[in-house]
Amino acid sequence: MRILFVSSEAYPLIKTGGLADVSGSLPYSLSQSGADVKILIPGYPAVLKNLVELQPLTILENLPGIGSVRLMQGRMPDKNINVIVIVNESLYQREGGPYNDTAGHDWPDNPLRFGILSYVAARLGSSMSPLKDWIPDIVHCNDWQTGLAPAYMHYMGVKCAKSVLSIHNIAFQGCFSPDWVAKLNLPAQSYQMHGMEFYGQMSFLKAGIYYANMITTVSPTYADEIQTEAYGFGMQGLLRSRRHEVHGILNGIETEEWNPATDPHLVKTYNAKNLANKDVVKQALQKRLGLRQEAPVPLFGIVSRLTNQKGLDMVLAVADELLKHRVQFAVLGSGERELQTGFRRLATRYPEDVSVTIGYNEELSHQIMAGADIFMMPSRFEPCGLNQMYGLRYGTPSIVTKTGGLADSITDTNDSTVESKSATGFVMQGVSPQHLLSSALRSLYYYKDKTVWKQIQRNGMKKDLSWKESAHKYLELYKQLLGQP
Repeated sequence: MRILFVSSEAYPLIKTGGLADVSGSLPYSLSQSGADVKILIPGYPAVLKNLVELQPLTILENLPGIGSVRLMQGRMPDKNINVIVIVNESLYQREGGPYNDTAGHDWPDNPLRFGILSYVAARLGSSMSPLKDWIPDIVHCNDWQTGLAPAYMHYMGVKCAKSVLSIHNIAFQGCFSPDWVAKLNLPAQSYQMHGMEFYGQMSFLKAGIYYANMITTVSPTYADEIQTEAYGFGMQGLLRSRRHEVHGILNGIETEEWNPATDPHLVKTYNAKNLANKDVVKQALQKRLGLRQEAPVPLFGIVSRLTNQKGLDMVLAVADELLKHRVQFAVLGSGERELQTGFRRLATRYPEDVSVTIGYNEELSHQIMAGADIFMMPSRFEPCGLNQMYGLRYGTPSIVTKTGGLADSITDTNDSTVESKSATGFVMQGVSPQHLLSSALRSLYYYKDKTVWKQIQRNGMKKDLSWKESAHKYLELYKQLLGQP
């Protein structure tokens, strides 16, 4: 089976969030299961720099708004996966990130930049593809940046490939002026309620949801949630109308990269049979962050974007009360100015018990995940979430809300689940500061019982969190879409 996996980012080539982790890991796992996979990605400077054995492939001409682009092909630096790169200096060769300039503002030509990504994906999936010896069976699109590909495929009359759209976060919808419909050579009839029109704008994501042959999301619970008014962000009616074609598959994680037994970022490695070294890692983390080096003190870890979605305002609301119970916090992240200021002030008030690092640091993120006793992730909504799964892998039980992939991956700790040896974390019964405080205090209660706590840690560490099962489920959906047994 030939799969063209289309994404605006892929780790380790370029990353801004969880989409890159999925786009770097799922294609490889699909290939390990026997599929013939190629990734299609824009040629940002970092992508061209990081690819191995980059070679010219072909030139595509007559593209909307830009004329022509070059296609090149290389390999991932750490995996044997082929990557097709769209090279056009005016579109992608610029300082800044994939979506924003150096000041953090969206590129004004993002509709063109990602419209071209979508158009190229559609062309490669059609009989008009210049790659005659490799035409995909499946064009797998991801998030709004690739949402126009199924629309282009529909209006090109593509019969070679079927389209799949994965929604990683429905809150980001790629909405732009309707002028872009004509600029991107899409027919006028595509801009209507039964198409890509969305409250007076053109929506890349709605186009994908409307025209894709199949829709997936990154967890079973999120697949149900986005069909409701509370989580659908205006798309719930369309998704409900296509509910039989909406499927939720829980993401996996990169188990080789996130492995406490081999992690090079840790002063000592450990595993489920030897958890003693986790305390050594904790003390090294306390020292690095300037916290009191006391192993018995429970350490809460947070590695996150500092946004309202992640529920971190609730952490600030209960932090003073929790700190009365002789706990510590290690926080790493960046985001909304108000939250950054709030956490910095907390660290100023409690310099020996609260460490706040604004920004992102891969090494420190591993050390917090391993050195913390309890991980906090009280997201208001979370399509899948990866950090709670890293927590499972590292024997660091998480406090989570009952939403999306958090609900699908964490089993709440109570007398029944402790007895059945299935408890892996702490699930809040509601979304409020009081619910967070209650769950945090409950986690501290179980933390005092070292026998029970080690059992909770080991329950999580023994779970299979690899991409293998997820990849198998995607392949089954592809086969279903293609009418294969």
